[in-house]
Amino acid sequence: MADLTWLQTTFVVFLLICVFVGTLPVINTALQFLTLPLHAFRNHYGKAAPYHPNVAVLIPSWNEGMVIGPAIERLLQLEYPADRLRIFVVDDASTDDTPELLAAKMAAYPGRVHHLRREVGGQGKAHTLNHGLDIVLADAWTEAVLIMDADVIFARDSLRKLSRHLADEKVGAVTAYIAEGSRDRNYLTRFIAIEYVIGQLSARRTQNVGGAIACLAGGAQLHSRANLEAIGGRIPTGTLAEDTMTTFEGQLKGRRMVFEPHAVVLAEEPRTIDSLWKQRLRWARGNVQLTSIYRTLWFRPSRLHNLGSFAFGLAWFTILLLPAFMLLAAAAMLTLLVLHSDIAEFVFRLMWISAACVYLFSMLYAVQLDGRIGRQSWREALMFPGLGALILMAIALFPWLFEEGLAELGLGLTDESRFTWAVIFYLWGPISMLGIWLARAVEPLPGGRFFAGLLLYICGYGSLLCAITVDSYIKEWRRADASWIKTEKIGRVDS
Repeated sequence: MADLTWLQTTFVVFLLICVFVGTLPVINTALQFLTLPLHAFRNHYGKAAPYHPNVAVLIPSWNEGMVIGPAIERLLQLEYPADRLRIFVVDDASTDDTPELLAAKMAAYPGRVHHLRREVGGQGKAHTLNHGLDIVLADAWTEAVLIMDADVIFARDSLRKLSRHLADEKVGAVTAYIAEGSRDRNYLTRFIAIEYVIGQLSARRTQNVGGAIACLAGGAQLHSRANLEAIGGRIPTGTLAEDTMTTFEGQLKGRRMVFEPHAVVLAEEPRTIDSLWKQRLRWARGNVQLTSIYRTLWFRPSRLHNLGSFAFGLAWFTILLLPAFMLLAAAAMLTLLVLHSDIAEFVFRLMWISAACVYLFSMLYAVQLDGRIGRQSWREALMFPGLGALILMAIALFPWLFEEGLAELGLGLTDESRFTWAVIFYLWGPISMLGIWLARAVEPLPGGRFFAGLLLYICGYGSLLCAITVDSYIKEWRRADASWIKTEKIGRVDS
């Protein structure tokens, strides 16, 4: 920068700062996996002990006739004292055969299975759960409450692995590892499986180390009675992220939340981009809402909880603002290209070499955490960033191969073509998100699922999540309908 004026240098430094901010998600991922080994030393197992409180299982249910039977049967087979486990299915005015199935289960297991019917439903999961909480907490028998989804299948030892943490009175709730468990897996469910390994087995272990959990999994969360009473005995309503808000509220009351990676719960996940989009849009909008609700919390450390720590805030906002960071970095790189192409090329290579190193380290680490997923989804682990991003990593590492490859094809680089390729490379983030929008649009067309899958492999699963997050920004800005949309489940879990 020796030949630049003071003003030019200042502007270049500003652009470099923008690029750095844009790479915060990569930095956060690196910190996550570097912190992960500390879980071997900083965990809650030292304070856990065999403990079997009276557990009331709450299952919110709306037209769950295809899945509720196996879920109940598996619960009754858990390695847990039978006299300390009662199942309460909160029927949200189902119109299918759910009531008849529950009547049969109640007759087969008197006193152990209970049917709580709501005649007027459709208000959402939180309202359904609160109907059940009013009943089970009114009974002094209840010492803990397990909240789960109707379609999940618990491993037989999962509940006792969760309940052992409640032996410590400072623990308010424990959550399990929700693993993708569909029998008929496709490319999308295999991507989701890898996502859950990264987002749960890795990220939540790191959150255990930091002492702050972002979210108790909606499909498997065990609360102590004291924790539920501390937050008013009800699940917060008025947001699309009731699970996360419940998690925050418990920690704000001074109770610890724990992730138990060895308690495995299998879940059925969406098989189409459109179905996944609707599910994750609800989650993303809920997180946008909570970011505003808890705006006085972020980056304000407290002796009572760790939600205000810098590490937790960095992890939260790098996920929430990932598309914004991606666009900021692309804009800064494009500006550098126009003004100082030599600086832009250096920064581009540095950025993508760093991304390649973090990707290789984190993915190789992640697939070891769940050997079953690693074996079944190795292609999706390899292609998680997308073919486009992998090519950019290769170009950053071995730029001469790109130039030689083009020369072999008779497409030698000129100044004009070099600039065109650079624009495409620097704008790959926004381009990949547009590719995902296109994938969703073509998916319902004849042959569209093949092209949608192809676009997902090219653009990357991360770009899919980014595109959904952008949609959540738009929906919240427009104040679009925020009614709770149920994800359809048809009983595909491999039990």
